[in-house]
Amino acid sequence: MSLVTRCPVCATAFRVLPEQLAARNGQVRCGKCTAVFDGTAGLLKHKQPEPEAPFPGDAATPREAPAPEPEPLPAFMSEPKPPRRGFWWTLIVAATLALAAQAIHHYRAEIAARWPALRDPLEEACRILGCEIRLPRQVKLLSIDSYEVRPDPRREGVIVLTAVIRNRAPFAQEYPALQLTLTDEANRELVSRALLPRDYLDASRAPEKIARGIEAGGEAALSVHLDASGARATGYELVLFYPS
Repeated sequence: MSLVTRCPVCATAFRVLPEQLAARNGQVRCGKCTAVFDGTAGLLKHKQPEPEAPFPGDAATPREAPAPEPEPLPAFMSEPKPPRRGFWWTLIVAATLALAAQAIHHYRAEIAARWPALRDPLEEACRILGCEIRLPRQVKLLSIDSYEVRPDPRREGVIVLTAVIRNRAPFAQEYPALQLTLTDEANRELVSRALLPRDYLDASRAPEKIARGIEAGGEAALSVHLDASGARATGYELVLFYPS
């Protein structure tokens, strides 16, 4: 450990070792003005600036300690890292593809009907997913142009239903089911019956017609006999629908 003493002649401060003071009875020589003085008497009690002329043989001045690194901010004060844009874009693309796949699955019948070239890929996808491609069933694009219920003159208690169903879609559609309701004078329901395509189409041609459907912009005429014995009906109503 070195000490700092000051020359009384030129006021130069420099370091000395305790061993040097002890060896020469405290007498030291100034490295600037070469004056010999009592180094013990000139010892400085407080830290002084670096001496201009260090005493010969003194140890090298240590390097200044590096400034301490600033402490990190607490977690609640630090700014959150911005999310990676690539991650969000991946989610957006995945969600878009999922929605597109759901839409294609839901409207697969309409797509296959309007674009026949896509039927084979859709059928292959349905084979893997366990679904089927039926004819479209857009009931809003179907209408009953005319219908009539009248007694069968040849058979007691039998009525004859005639109707014309029109397909206003730009693609062929599946034959719908029909709901015939007979009412009394107060418009109260007496009898209601649901008719599937196999019930009102000609039995000999029903499978062929059902497979082909009602062509785009086409119509289907039907005539069916029903047993209404015991129902003193004065009114009737016919609606079409697709069974769920």
